[in-house]
Parts: sequence; C-alpha cells; structure tokens
Amino acid sequence: MSTAPPPTRPGTGRKRAPSFSEAIAQVPQNANAQDETADPAVADRIAAAEVAAKKHPVAASTSAATKSKGKYQHQDDEIYRSQGLLKDLLTFRWMTAPASSFQLAAIFVLAYFNWNFFIGTPENNPIAPFLMLSHRVPQSQVILDSLPPKDNIQRALQNLIPRSAESHEARYQKGYNDLLFLVFYVIVFSFLRQSTTLYIFKPFAKWWGIKSESKQARFTEQGYAVLYWGSAAALGLYVMSFQDSWWFNLEHLWLNYPHWQMRSELKLYYLLQFAFWLQQALVMLLRLEKPRKDYYELIAHHLVTLWLIGWSYLINLTMIGTTVFVCMDIPDTWLGFSKALNYMGLDNVTVVIFALFMVIWTYFRIYLSAATLHSVWYQFELIPRYAREWEPEKGWWLVSWMKYQIFAPLFLLLLLNLFWYVLMWRIMLRAIRGVVADEREDGEYDDEEEEDKKKQ
Repeated sequence: MSTAPPPTRPGTGRKRAPSFSEAIAQVPQNANAQDETADPAVADRIAAAEVAAKKHPVAASTSAATKSKGKYQHQDDEIYRSQGLLKDLLTFRWMTAPASSFQLAAIFVLAYFNWNFFIGTPENNPIAPFLMLSHRVPQSQVILDSLPPKDNIQRALQNLIPRSAESHEARYQKGYNDLLFLVFYVIVFSFLRQSTTLYIFKPFAKWWGIKSESKQARFTEQGYAVLYWGSAAALGLYVMSFQDSWWFNLEHLWLNYPHWQMRSELKLYYLLQFAFWLQQALVMLLRLEKPRKDYYELIAHHLVTLWLIGWSYLINLTMIGTTVFVCMDIPDTWLGFSKALNYMGLDNVTVVIFALFMVIWTYFRIYLSAATLHSVWYQFELIPRYAREWEPEKGWWLVSWMKYQIFAPLFLLLLLNLFWYVLMWRIMLRAIRGVVADEREDGEYDDEEEEDKKKQ
C-alpha cells in the first residue's frame, strides 16, 4: 500500500520530522556521535551525486542513500575490529577495538600480580601506580578538618559505603605517579565504552525491536552515556557529601584553602573523571570515529573540561571541581535517558522525562554554574590571607590574578552550556510548530526512512 510522501519545507526539499520525539533525538550531548557529512569521502560522493541528481533526481537520491548506508555500516563495523595488538598500538586503533584495549589492560594486571607473587613485594611494585592510587600522606601528618553532616541526605550518603577507621583517616596528595594512573584508566575506559556498546546495548536494541541501524547506533551511545554519567553523578554526590561545600555552600570553596589532602574517594573520583575525558578527547582529536556537525564546539568543550580538571587538581581546588562535575553529570544522565527512551519508541514517557531534563539542565548547568561563577568573582577574597601567595611547596597558588584564570574557563563552559541550551529550545520550538530542522545530525531521519523502506 502506497503512502503519501512526508511534507517538505518550501524551497529546500527537506523532510519535516513527523513527531515531537524525533526532535529529542537531535538534542546535543557531550558524547561522541557520528556525522557522515563531515567525512571527506562522503563530501566527494555528495558532489558526484549532485551532478547525477540534475539528470535523474529521484533515482540519484535513492541510489546515494543506499550506497552511503552500505559503505558506512561496513566502516563502522571495521573500526571495532583489531588488526593485531602491535598495529593497533601504532595507529591508536586500540581505543576503538575492544579486543586490543582488553589485551593492554590485561598486560598491566598480569604484570602487577606477577611482580607480587614471583618477583618482589607489593610495597615496591612498579606497576602499582598504574592500577592504584599513589602518594598517600603518612598517617601522622593527616589533617582531619571535615565538619559533621548538615542534613539527613548528606548523612545518608556518607553512610552509603562502610569504611574502616583507617580508610576514614587516609589522605592523599597529588604527584607524578597520577599520570601513570591516567594511562591505565584511559585504556580501561576505551574497553568499557566499546564493549558495552557492542555487546550489551546493541544486542538489547535489536531485542527491543529497533530495526534501523542508525537508530541502533544512537541508542548504544545513549546507553553508554546513561551508564557513565549516572555512575559519575552518584559517585560525585557521594564525594561531595564529605565536603564542607555540600550542596553548593560555595563560600567553603575558598575557606581553609588549600584543600590539598584528599580523601581516597575524592582522588579516585577526580582521576577517573580525568581519564574519561582524556579518552573522549583523544578519540575526537585523532579522528578515530567520524566527527559530527558541532565537532569544533565539542573539541572546545573537551579541552576546556580537561583544562579545568587538570588545573584545579594542580592548584588544590578539587572542591570547586567536584561542584562543576556534579553540575555537568546529573543533567547529562537525564538527557541520555530521555534520548534512549525516545529511540525505544516510548514517546509519552520520553516527553515527560525530557521535560524533567530541561528543568534539571536549567537548574544545574545554568543556575548553579552561574552561582559558581558568582562565587569565584565575589568570594575569592575569603581565601586566608596567608595562602594568597605563590608557594607551590606549601600548596598555595591563589595570588590575586588567579581569580581571573579560574573565572575564564568556567565562563567559557557556561557559554557553551548556553549555546546548547538555546539550541535545545530552538529544536523544541520547531517541533511544537511542526517543522524540525536537523541541527546536528544531517540526514538522520531521511536516511532512516530510506533504510526502513528497503527492509519492507
């Protein structure tokens, strides 16, 4: 039975998205995605297709869509296949091939246990800094200055994980071995990202009945996003519950500075976040996957994020770093959840979750991010006067001009959040009016419709 073709916008030949749920799929997120139009080979193919389309417009468009889908599905599958560990190491393919990243991680783990059982002792194991936290403060030098819980939520979070007296008092400082920790966990995140998308979320998408291959790919991205951001948000709240700045009591970001003796939970949380963002940035910068339309905005976001993480860790501002992480991770969890539900076809639930997400994004990424900027600008002087010196050996870094250095990247991050916020509202308003222009993933719905027609 034939159906009428979807309506187009006059003068563009562009399809109109038929539902509110399709608009949600176009909302930006801080996760790697795919955009075929950014690839040079695709650009050449598009140019050739345009010439052919002048002679046979209908046949040319159908043929181009079919060939594009077939070729790029093959390329997408290829990037996940190992070409041998040595070759994958030289080409960085191990970051997208889970077999190679697993082998690399296993080498470190086996070397660690081999040393402990057959060569030396755990105390002098050279592999330990790759796998475990380093630079523990001697017990006699530990400073315990945490305030008691302020409310029941904070108390509940603190009691979530049982701790021994020793772990409660353990404190860590930063050091060069932290770089080794990052190396190993970049490998771990490469394996987790690719293995969960390939062997958990993609099979689930097929089992659920998501037939479009492009929708399956996007569903797997959102599945990993929910898995990581949800875990990071929960861990961030747990870490924050031990800090005097619990629930954005922002004056404590500056009081009692420097905050350079870290609980084990805080140091682990900070370095894992650093490793995650470093892995994401390397995949994008090395172009191991096809970039998408807002590639440069995402590169800017990733570089600013790495700057904030590394610099705040270096100058003992991990407390402000935790507040920024929480502001970012909680909204991302809800965005990934709403987009995953959308690809599953649960339209009514998707609309409710997305409406809730917009409230959460507004509160965390706009309001609380702006409040943090306000604290940097107006509460910086709460830093103890003796600590307003440049004496790194004492942990003092915050001389007067550092106020502007802290403010600048946070302000840039807020601008990026506002850019995405406006883009989200633009997409939603177009959806409400019934005309949705794809801002990020050119041809997503056109290609999916063509793919569905071929399978019928």
